[in-house]
Amino acid sequence: MANPSTTLGSLAAPARPRGNLFRIYVKEAKYEFLKNLRIPRYSFSVVLFPLMFYVLFGLLMGKQAIGGVSTAKYLIPTYGTFGVMGASLFGVASGLAAERGLGWLQVKRASPMPPFAYFLAKVIMSMIFSATVVLLLLLLGVCFGGVRLPLSTAVELLGTLVAGSVSFCAMGLAIGYFIGPNSAPAVINLIYLPLSFFSGLWVPFMFLPRAMQRIGAVLPPYHLAQLALDVVRSGPHDPAWTHWRVLLGFTLLCLGVARLGYQRDESKMYG
Repeated sequence: MANPSTTLGSLAAPARPRGNLFRIYVKEAKYEFLKNLRIPRYSFSVVLFPLMFYVLFGLLMGKQAIGGVSTAKYLIPTYGTFGVMGASLFGVASGLAAERGLGWLQVKRASPMPPFAYFLAKVIMSMIFSATVVLLLLLLGVCFGGVRLPLSTAVELLGTLVAGSVSFCAMGLAIGYFIGPNSAPAVINLIYLPLSFFSGLWVPFMFLPRAMQRIGAVLPPYHLAQLALDVVRSGPHDPAWTHWRVLLGFTLLCLGVARLGYQRDESKMYG
């Protein structure tokens, strides 16, 4: 007669080879990217919105210097931050809220796919769109704004903004677990647009009223924008670690909130 431990051991799912596990993660990220690429209201709006702002204020109206650099150069980091925020929040928060409402997370949970692959795919997809926005801003600035950046500086700027987008992906996870699918776009805009304005992403931070500057100086987009600006401007720079520390703390806080949302959904489903 088989003992219980033998029986349970025979019912346990066999361990996946590492190669198969890696392919699962890659395929999930690939199809998540293709899904969002085929949704025009996401792919076009996320990419075109910051580019339109940059063309209007950086290329057509920006003739003077800001902070010791040309307007066209100065606005690449700020609108780059604006772009990666949009790609991350709408890609993660809106998608998660919609798929929770449709019951798609329950299907994923019942499948043999590792749960982390679902979330990592959304982060990777958002980072790809974030990189696309930054590259297009750089292309516009170089081709039409007279911006001249060494290749190493352009790569550093791209890496800084894409790495910083992880904080807003975490924010998207936290938001996505606590909003409904129908209200998601409105709620995200109510968070995204004020954060952008107070952080100096639309109007240069030094031109904002002092009261707004006090608020903006504690917001995560401000810190990512300052990191990106320090890459392209000359003169004294703020200590980079102070900005990364704020972004890291914000990321961990958002992941903690997202974890609470995940546990709440799990208790409703299986409790």
